[in-house]
Amino acid sequence: MIHHKPSSIGVQFCFNFAMVYRKRFHFRSFNKFNVVTSCLFIVLTVIYGCIYLYEAVPPVITEEHMSLDSNIDSKDSDKSCDLYDGSWVLDENYPLYNASQCPFAESSFNCLANGRTDNGYLKWRWKPKNCEVSRFDVGVILEKLRGKRVVFVGDSLGRTQWESMICLLMNGVNDKESVYEINGSKISKKIRYLGVRFSTYDFTVEFYRSVFLVRIGLVPKHAPKRVRSTVKLDELDRISSKWIDSDILVFNTGHWWNHAKLFKIGCYFKVKGRLKLGMSTMAAYTTALNTWASWVENKVNTSRTRVFFRTFEGSHWSGPNGHTCNVTENPLVQSSSEYNESRSQFSDIIKEVVNNMSVPVTTMYVTPMGSYRSDAHVGTWSDNPTVPDCSHWCLPGVPDAWNEILFSYI
Repeated sequence: MIHHKPSSIGVQFCFNFAMVYRKRFHFRSFNKFNVVTSCLFIVLTVIYGCIYLYEAVPPVITEEHMSLDSNIDSKDSDKSCDLYDGSWVLDENYPLYNASQCPFAESSFNCLANGRTDNGYLKWRWKPKNCEVSRFDVGVILEKLRGKRVVFVGDSLGRTQWESMICLLMNGVNDKESVYEINGSKISKKIRYLGVRFSTYDFTVEFYRSVFLVRIGLVPKHAPKRVRSTVKLDELDRISSKWIDSDILVFNTGHWWNHAKLFKIGCYFKVKGRLKLGMSTMAAYTTALNTWASWVENKVNTSRTRVFFRTFEGSHWSGPNGHTCNVTENPLVQSSSEYNESRSQFSDIIKEVVNNMSVPVTTMYVTPMGSYRSDAHVGTWSDNPTVPDCSHWCLPGVPDAWNEILFSYI
């Protein structure tokens, strides 16, 4: 507690005040009435004078008090909230929706409907170490989004987050028919645009498919025969102008930046019109992210638009060729032999690029939280069980936690 001390000036004033009255009454006749009256008057005057000065003079804060305050602040900072440093805890209040009752959840991600018999993977909630993710209150979120435009841009993992958000929000809408895709389109893996409107609240949740964020180009003249297409690392996707006028803008990319989806099918990188046949994937990814960062800095009004970039979510493929998908019954623990290092080169690049930007962008560092959830992948419970899937997540599931974190920012 900080103690207030009257200044020495105030103390001296009170003393002098008392002495003046002592001298003034010294030569008066000292009958009993005058003595009592004078004493009471002196005492009351001194008390009220000192109280006045006590309130008027600023408190003195000693070095001891300053040190105490600093220690309190230091303890608080030690317990600062990192939403992405935590663990998964069982919670019987989960899941937050039924995918079979949400028309915007792809059938390939509805694992229960596709024959998965255990439902334990639905009961896990993400819990940061030193704080809590705000409990999902659909009524509050619907009101916060009223009149706004939410845009997701990225690959199929971004589409999964888009589907998750719509299913979460539909739980708070009484008239389900008031939620519809703007163009009447059905969800497709290759469709470039999907937009769902919540007409009662006058907002949209949209998805733009842009797996690299930058532009896919044609083969330049005189290119080697193995080159069939290019990724123009210094030009953002042609549809980027449609992302700008939004209130919440969420990006992701990473799952297409691999040998199988690039060089194996003849797709190579290009910068300033020139092929970069020997360019590494990570160098290309960094160049593309810097192109994206420059676009955000120059095109997006970040005083209106809140920009997020969700980091890479690790898959759980295993086996000698990386084609084995073993879905566990429970989340992995860090000491488990099956646990994979939660870091990712893609995520490290994202964090570095965002940290160097001149405008505010929030990195959603979901990489560690996904590394534990080998139990939550689609596996063989998709609409095509012959093709296992250890990259995408079941719905409900992990993408719901991403959206709960996203909601906590807004």
